[in-house]
Amino acid sequence: MSTDMSNQSHTPSTALDRSDERVTHAEGISGMLRAFVGRVRSGDLGMLPVAVGLIVISTVFSILNPIFLAPNNLVNLLFDCATVGIISLGIVCVLLLGEIDLSVGSMSGLASAIIGVLWVNTGVPLPLAIFAALVTGAAVGALYALLYTRLGMPSFVATLAGLLALLGMQLYILGPTGSINLPYASPLVRFGQILVMPAWLSHMLALVPGAVLIVAGLAIRRRRQTVNLSSRPVSTLVFKAAVLTLALEGAIYYLNIGRGVPWMFGLFVLLVVVLNYALTRTKWGRSIFAVGGNREAARRSGINVRRIYLSAFMLCSTLATLGGILSASRLASSSQQAGTGDVNLNAIAAAVIGGTSLFGGRGSAYSALLGIIVIQAISNGLTLLNLSSSLRYMITGAVLAIAVIVDSLARRSRVSHGRA
Repeated sequence: MSTDMSNQSHTPSTALDRSDERVTHAEGISGMLRAFVGRVRSGDLGMLPVAVGLIVISTVFSILNPIFLAPNNLVNLLFDCATVGIISLGIVCVLLLGEIDLSVGSMSGLASAIIGVLWVNTGVPLPLAIFAALVTGAAVGALYALLYTRLGMPSFVATLAGLLALLGMQLYILGPTGSINLPYASPLVRFGQILVMPAWLSHMLALVPGAVLIVAGLAIRRRRQTVNLSSRPVSTLVFKAAVLTLALEGAIYYLNIGRGVPWMFGLFVLLVVVLNYALTRTKWGRSIFAVGGNREAARRSGINVRRIYLSAFMLCSTLATLGGILSASRLASSSQQAGTGDVNLNAIAAAVIGGTSLFGGRGSAYSALLGIIVIQAISNGLTLLNLSSSLRYMITGAVLAIAVIVDSLARRSRVSHGRA
């Protein structure tokens, strides 16, 4: 069509429009599959590499050790996913801007130490201790943003300095003992170790995504028909919702054979959904993508670029703090080792492996969810095989390298198709 969107609402649809709509309605599901193949060929891979990777990982590890796919082992895997997954969710925000935060591991460790010192050693009520840790995380993120936007310090350097400073603060406040045990019977520790959803509730929640998909799809369909644009057939919406619902219900049923769905993983998924809504349905989210795609163009269009950077870095550090609190609840302790090791690697790798681009401007909140499942599946499978952690590091590094290569090739493909 040669007319723009402003004219389409006042102009009857052309013969070409009507022909496209008839083809779309006639093709239905087969048309949807052909469109998917077309997007893949153009470089828009979406979640396809992650899905293929999960299938391969699950197949290999289940052959080597059938316990890998046992219900209770998968429940433990979901418990482990939540802590680093929430940290990775914050990484997605800064990666969308084309920036990085290397201090999320140290921030999570400091949050763990704050909880232990304030709650256990000082006697501060748990909610107040959690609030103090979250405020500290937000303040650290604000400092990074100010260093970047006001002084021009690259985020790589600012957060690398933060990594060292926060680690030093963690060691300082923990003192010579280096470890604080959290009360095992406390709600925080129970939440991180044993609390799972009732089976009926988890099955009810599994129906929500499919219902939302149909309602949102029908609303979009009505809006497009109002301005005489082609729209997806209802059969396509129903098919996608049915497949999604059956997959989720099957997964929930299998997990409930074991202990059930962890509340902590449910919190992680809720945060993913909320952030996805914020990124895709709000002015703030559109501004994030605009700044990540072209900062100068975003500034010229009236976007407050400094405010966007401030919000992204604050959200990243706050989510790292929350991840540290949940990690302390999972381990029932605050120690000098919290937040160290491979926490940074896994948080950043999960976002990239899940599909968030290192070049900025492209990604999704679901990247953190899918990416951390891949990483924890590798870790869990190697642990069951009694293999050393050195192999886990090497394999995770290889998967990360492959993800970046795929992202680079897909980006090059999109650019070449755009020029064509």
